Amino acid sequence: MRIVTRPDFDGIVCAVIILEALKKELPIVWIEPSDVQNRAADIKKGDIMANLPFDERCSVWFDHHVSNSTKLEEYRRDNASNITVDNVIDGAFAIAPSAAGVVYQYYKERGMITSNKFDELIKETDIIDGALLSMDQVIHPENYPFILLSMTVKNRDESDRLYWDRLVKLLRHQSIEKILIDSEVKKRCKLVISENLAYSDILKTQTKICGKISITDFRDLERAPSGNRFLIYCLFPEIMANIKIRYDDNDKNIVLLSVGKSIFNDTFKVNIGKMLSKYGGGGHAGAGGCTMNVESAQKNIDEIVAIMKANSDS
Repeated sequence: MRIVTRPDFDGIVCAVIILEALKKELPIVWIEPSDVQNRAADIKKGDIMANLPFDERCSVWFDHHVSNSTKLEEYRRDNASNITVDNVIDGAFAIAPSAAGVVYQYYKERGMITSNKFDELIKETDIIDGALLSMDQVIHPENYPFILLSMTVKNRDESDRLYWDRLVKLLRHQSIEKILIDSEVKKRCKLVISENLAYSDILKTQTKICGKISITDFRDLERAPSGNRFLIYCLFPEIMANIKIRYDDNDKNIVLLSVGKSIFNDTFKVNIGKMLSKYGGGGHAGAGGCTMNVESAQKNIDEIVAIMKANSDS
């Protein structure tokens, strides 16, 4: 039995809640959604998957992304006549601010979590992953402990894996006040604050406005910068949505696309998760991502821009 989840703050909190509910130590496998979508992930019977696309090889699955909304239902329907102990899949799906919230509700309903110890953590995870942020929280994350902590979660090099495991342990057993004075956390929080200061200027130079859509393209930079993903909506308050384009840090043959609607302007009506599912990606109605080969990337990007621009112009 393993926990298989995504290395973002929501995925980390999913691991925290699963470990707490099962009252046992389990190995955590960190993978990206694209690893599931392209079948590169080695999913096994007994695995508990959370915050990731559906994979019929697992035993338990939790998610909240609109692009995955029918997957478990379809699997159960298609296998209704031959469901056995070996292929039954438990778990839950709900359109919710965070996958961690879905996991938490599932285990609380079954009496496997009985205290309110993690109520605040789930509330903050909902705010962070659901992008339910105020402008002040975006501009000054250093004043909001959980938001700042969430920004330290990155996937840039091998050392990050040790940090994800470290955060799981800290969030299970320590208060946010004690977590923030942990040496590694403190170092990464300091780095996040300095990166965010520089990120504002980089966004201004690497972003072009197309009607009410902004396109931030980092492909001409040696390495894509890190920074607050919601800052773009503060710098360009008139936009409805943003497209961010960059190369994979370790492979220039892979293009990574992130698309989101403004969290301060609710007039953009395209379902981003469903739109990106047509290009091998997915996500929420308001935000999603996609991994593309460099050969097909620009054609796909042009199509996505056209879809978004048509919506914003209507």
